[in-house]
Amino acid sequence: MQHPVRIAPSILSADFANLGQEVRAMTAAGADYIHVDVMDGHFVPNITIGPSVIAALRPHSALPFDVHLMITPVDPFIAEFAAAGADTITIHPDAGYHVHRSIQHIKALGKRAGLAINPGTPLNVVDHLLDDIDLLLVMSVNPGFGGQDFIPTALDKLAALRQRIDASGRAIDLEVDGGINDATAPQVIAAGADILAAGSACFRGGPSAYADNIQRLRGTPAVARSSASGG
Repeated sequence: MQHPVRIAPSILSADFANLGQEVRAMTAAGADYIHVDVMDGHFVPNITIGPSVIAALRPHSALPFDVHLMITPVDPFIAEFAAAGADTITIHPDAGYHVHRSIQHIKALGKRAGLAINPGTPLNVVDHLLDDIDLLLVMSVNPGFGGQDFIPTALDKLAALRQRIDASGRAIDLEVDGGINDATAPQVIAAGADILAAGSACFRGGPSAYADNIQRLRGTPAVARSSASGG
């Protein structure tokens, strides 16, 4: 079940001195989600933001907040991020002791549950969780920092997960995050991704460029598909 391509600008690449304005500008530019990377300096080698920043940003946009928790242990903080205004909460299978219980916790709070797959994470981790999640996030870089180069093996992962999702018959979003730009966007869409989390490719050039940035990411794959099909 393929959805239209949706763009989730990652505020990791935004101007942190003007986050509220940046979120408003991305909303006006036509983004579909606001992607929020939460890092703790432990699970990944960087520290970003916590629930209070999400709560502060929440009044600035009606878009769904796509919150990716790169923290461990993750369970004690799930409720805080839900209360702060997250709409989707994505966790890593190795960020807690019982990933199924963590997912059930997210769902019990009325939020969409996502599962993130790192470059070195085997795909069979999803086998007994597909019935419980709303989103799969394929990391096409090792998490921790923005601006990294795309890891090409992510394309095989996306294609394999697209097959599993389609076979399940469930409406599970397939998101990709890391190194997404005008060149890699058509590739990940062709592999089956339907949500693109992108940082610098969305935020480059300042607010006046955001709408064009989003359109290029959203539109380039459509052109590539048309050419590939002989249209």
